Amino acid sequence: MNELLEAARTALADCAGVKKGENVVVIVDEPLREIGKAFWLAGCDLGTDAILCEIIPRSTNGEEPPKAVAALLKACDVFMIPTSKSLTHTDARRQACANGARGATLPSITLDTMKRTLTADYKQIEARTKQLAAAIEGAKQARVITELGTDITMSLEGRECKQDTGIVTEPGSSTNLPAGEAYLAPVEGTVNGKFVADGSCAGVGVIKEPITIKVVDGFATEITGGEEAKALRELVDRFGKEARNIAELGIGTNDKAILCGSVLEDEKVMGTVHIALGDNISMGGKVSVPSHLDLIIKKPTLIIDGKEIIKDGKLIV
Repeated sequence: MNELLEAARTALADCAGVKKGENVVVIVDEPLREIGKAFWLAGCDLGTDAILCEIIPRSTNGEEPPKAVAALLKACDVFMIPTSKSLTHTDARRQACANGARGATLPSITLDTMKRTLTADYKQIEARTKQLAAAIEGAKQARVITELGTDITMSLEGRECKQDTGIVTEPGSSTNLPAGEAYLAPVEGTVNGKFVADGSCAGVGVIKEPITIKVVDGFATEITGGEEAKALRELVDRFGKEARNIAELGIGTNDKAILCGSVLEDEKVMGTVHIALGDNISMGGKVSVPSHLDLIIKKPTLIIDGKEIIKDGKLIV
């Protein structure tokens, strides 16, 4: 428990900059109960007015929490949300930030990830992420290719490249923890080609047989592969066509992250690219659907307006 408590204290003190007397709300569900309690104890130790609230696990990533929980989040100063299904892309989290709350979501975080990555040097991660985002900001087009057959292009015109640095000391700011990615929403309807995910997939886990996704005019039209591809099809088909929207292009910048089957950490692995399906409202897009599923691509080459910024998984910028 000592390592876990230390990681929770680091997240609250260093990443969120909590102050004595602030209202800290920890939202947890049964699978992550131990981690939620660590955040609550750390909040108490830091002199905050900490609240621990356990909800019934949501059925999918992006499903809204109960209305009473949304109200609790909206009224707090700082939130920490370690839950088995992600509340990152929910109105409840967005409204809390709009009201000035700050904090982090930690969907499906494992004990190992918590202990290993939340004590990383987030100042270095912040600097690396900002440098990468600067290389993407204002770009018109991105292309991702890999030796496994990924070759996909997308327009980035008018889209802001956001930075998940782990530092959320300003009112209204939010992050995932562990953090470390630069990401943005491609322009809807402009994504074409195919990508081959060979790392992991949200809601599915480590990919044993690569998932090949054909994309036409911004939507995944074919999802093929083995058992993981079948599981992904079942997840997206619950929510109709919009769940197949190409929602995100992201690049990992956390040198302490490793591929472990938890997409929360996997998408932060330095030098990987992830492409997500579904909701992109939180990142400046226009598609709202209660599903957001990231797929990790290993050893990508990322080309921005004709210039390589990642080559076979190595950051060039």
